[in-house]
Amino acid sequence: MEDTPVLSLLQVSKAFGAVRAVREVSLELRAGEAHALAGENGAGKSTLVKILSGVHRPDSGRILLDGEPVEFAGPADAQRAGVAVIYQEPTLFPDLSVMENIFMGRQPRARLGLDRRAMRAATAELFGRLGVHLDPDRPARGLSIADQQLVEIAKALSRQARVLVMDEPTAALSGQEVARLFGVAGTLREQGVALLFISHRLEEIFELCQRVTTLRDGALVATDPIGDLTPDDLVRRMVGRELESLFPKQDTTPGEVALSVRRLTREGVFTDVSFEVRRGEIVALAGLVGAGRSEVARAVFGIDRWDAGSVEVDGRRLRPARPTAAMAAGLALVPEDRRQQGLVMDLSIERNIGLAGLAALRRGPLISRLAERERARDWAVRLRLKFARLGDPVNVLSGGNQQKVVLAKWLARRPSVLIVDEPTRGIDVGTKAEVHRLLSELAASGVAVLMISSELPEVLGMADRVLVMHEGRLVAELDRAEASEESVMAAATGRSPA
Repeated sequence: MEDTPVLSLLQVSKAFGAVRAVREVSLELRAGEAHALAGENGAGKSTLVKILSGVHRPDSGRILLDGEPVEFAGPADAQRAGVAVIYQEPTLFPDLSVMENIFMGRQPRARLGLDRRAMRAATAELFGRLGVHLDPDRPARGLSIADQQLVEIAKALSRQARVLVMDEPTAALSGQEVARLFGVAGTLREQGVALLFISHRLEEIFELCQRVTTLRDGALVATDPIGDLTPDDLVRRMVGRELESLFPKQDTTPGEVALSVRRLTREGVFTDVSFEVRRGEIVALAGLVGAGRSEVARAVFGIDRWDAGSVEVDGRRLRPARPTAAMAAGLALVPEDRRQQGLVMDLSIERNIGLAGLAALRRGPLISRLAERERARDWAVRLRLKFARLGDPVNVLSGGNQQKVVLAKWLARRPSVLIVDEPTRGIDVGTKAEVHRLLSELAASGVAVLMISSELPEVLGMADRVLVMHEGRLVAELDRAEASEESVMAAATGRSPA
């Protein structure tokens, strides 16, 4: 490993108006090393990535390439210097082939047009370097997020990238896809590429990275060898305080059955699913991506029609495909994709919080802006929402605060059953603890909570019971004492729990 870093930031600062997003941060990225960038939402990670990639120019400080000062006037300069960024959701041209996406704007030419043979061979060589198999001629449309990321990585290699920034690359991946991505990352390190890895999943940072730089409130806290830290040490650096518990689960005594699902079936999606959730308990629905968990939640809430079975809320049978009837019965659903399904991103914070309960805000034929604002302010305080003005568009909030707005929207209806699908995906560890606290308090107050989660520590830390799905069927029910990573994964992969 060379002594001189491939890319360095020295005392870099960046402000947007009165907001100092990054304050005198230094960072060194070395060849053949995976370096983690950790911090809560709003810590300055995204701004730092945009400085590295040429999107933002720093107000002060220096960028060094191989020890020499350099200025990036824009992303093209950063790309020419060998810096590439792989985002959580790649942006490929869906109607072009894999190889056309990789060489867009740089296609090899033949006498009569594009040299498709050379492009195909170069693409195969790039995938060979990565140790993966993808058809160069396959259209990008229909590729999984994981395969799209591999195409983006191959594109970066085709540009002779020396620094690869991976920004939350695993948020939408299954466990198997994460393992494949980490294998590719290991191959890139062996080839001398410097990796900057950003993730809210601490276990991934400790598995992949050799060093970690922690930011808090835009400032550098520390850069440490990963072997010198424990996960608790890293959490303390990120949040600036002792985190009492990431899973503050209160002990409760389950009450009456609030949600009863009997032999629910949707042909080709899930079959014969039966379970109950009682007041005061948190029941986790676990399983691998594609097992049918979110589809069951959508059917229970009435978004999708089921073919057979029944759903009852507090003894009241619901008709299929009637979300308004489900809401009237006391059911609430916080969806997996908060931006696309849970929020109207261009509307204000207060308007989003009021959307699910407009009838209660009506004064005559009109919605009362005063009542809307009072409701929003009340729930913003309860959920410890961080914002400038309630009238600001919700798209200016961090991911964790957007999730709180979705929760506030539904909790304002005072539901008896709350379904939360991936409640902490893409949010930082401090906000995760707050969401977990909220779910625990809701259960303690008598709400029945059905939680869908792909994060096993969350499932084991928060659930009173764990239901496990495999290929559209409910295959196991484990109480808190029985549930372990081994027993849940055994059932999720179709093996009998030990």
